[in-house]
Amino acid sequence: MIERYSRPQMKRVWSDENKFAKWLEVEIAVCEAWAELDVIPREAVPKIKLARLNLKRMEEILKETYHDMTAFLGSVAESLGDESRFIHLGLTSSDVIDTALSLQLVEATEILNQDIKELISVLAQKAIKHKYTAMIGRTHGVHAEPLSFGLKLALWIEEMKRNRQRLSEAKKAIATGKISGAVGTYATLSPKVEERACARLGLAPAPVSSQILQRDRHAQFTTTLAIIASSLEKFATEIRGLQRTETHEVEEPFAATQTGSSAMPHKRNPELCERICGLARLVRGYALTSMENITLWHERDISHSSTERIILPDSCLLLDYSLALFTSVMKELQIYPQRMKRNIGLTKGLIFSQRVMLALIDKGLSRQKAYELVQRNAMKASKGNKNFLSLLKADPEVTATLPPEELEPLFDYQYYLRYIDEIFKRLGLTEAQWKERPGLVEPTEPAPKTI
Repeated sequence: MIERYSRPQMKRVWSDENKFAKWLEVEIAVCEAWAELDVIPREAVPKIKLARLNLKRMEEILKETYHDMTAFLGSVAESLGDESRFIHLGLTSSDVIDTALSLQLVEATEILNQDIKELISVLAQKAIKHKYTAMIGRTHGVHAEPLSFGLKLALWIEEMKRNRQRLSEAKKAIATGKISGAVGTYATLSPKVEERACARLGLAPAPVSSQILQRDRHAQFTTTLAIIASSLEKFATEIRGLQRTETHEVEEPFAATQTGSSAMPHKRNPELCERICGLARLVRGYALTSMENITLWHERDISHSSTERIILPDSCLLLDYSLALFTSVMKELQIYPQRMKRNIGLTKGLIFSQRVMLALIDKGLSRQKAYELVQRNAMKASKGNKNFLSLLKADPEVTATLPPEELEPLFDYQYYLRYIDEIFKRLGLTEAQWKERPGLVEPTEPAPKTI
């Protein structure tokens, strides 16, 4: 189970090897900028590009210096000759660390963006297949009026599209470098160095900075991840609710050899969706920490540093995992249209109460009177577990306005699905647009009939 959802790409982004490779990438980009400005010899650059980091040696130096940047620089210097004196020229640690962190965050957003694209694709395929799969809509957990399972999924698709846009905006905020010296004044270098180095790294230079990039950028990124995780929790919670024994309209995948309980062999629990819900709480907690990190003393302290070593990698890893997990759940989701149809009829027609009321109003009754007549019969049907349509037909006050032959057509749930096509077209959810996608199901279900 663990291997099935392992995420090697995101793990690589946050590995020590990649982090320190990014540090070295920043150092080399700055050296190239210095050379272009004729501050260091141009012939030194090819040799500097051969610089390497020995992680084991860095760890040895770290035990002496207790400073990761000086340990890093010491190890890199040992791989060079005289050219090592040009490494870190005019820089402070955060010039390298923050700029390299931005590179890691950009890599992470690209993976997450692809995750979201894959989830949207799977949701679209399911939505199109179940465009006309009628089910009961619920408000306050109580039966309301019919909708379709495809429409429910279409709602999720639009939310994930918004999340993808949010992630794009967060990427813009974080795709920023900072090479401005100890307190942001460029006292030991030049804005031109920052501009040239950032251009090489594919980052925008921060218009102004202190010793660090300001942490509202990182807070925007982490809160965006928390919003996306919360959307997944919302979807997973819906599946959990629909999987309840009393409802049982959908069910998350359950392997043939899987066990749901050590005590009760019959159990098939929505544990994957529950896992997603739990992890979303953790990501939201990290978002709170990221907002706490915005406030630092003067031009910088390092109270944010210790937390970011946890919250940034973990948020990315958790969301990447959760997106993959939920995509897998949706791919293999068991959907039970007949159970949905049965549940629509549980209230014996009460869900058509608004249609009856509106029909009475159309016939000339006041809204208050129409509501009173319909509610009176609805309460009788609810308390006595009786057929709502039969009660209405037996009520002379109702039939005086709406004869039985006009009442019966009102109890058709196809009426509630008559704009489904229009909604799907508005959302771009048509088979023509998705037929080339792998796994697209054949074909959509026919429109439902009256119950």
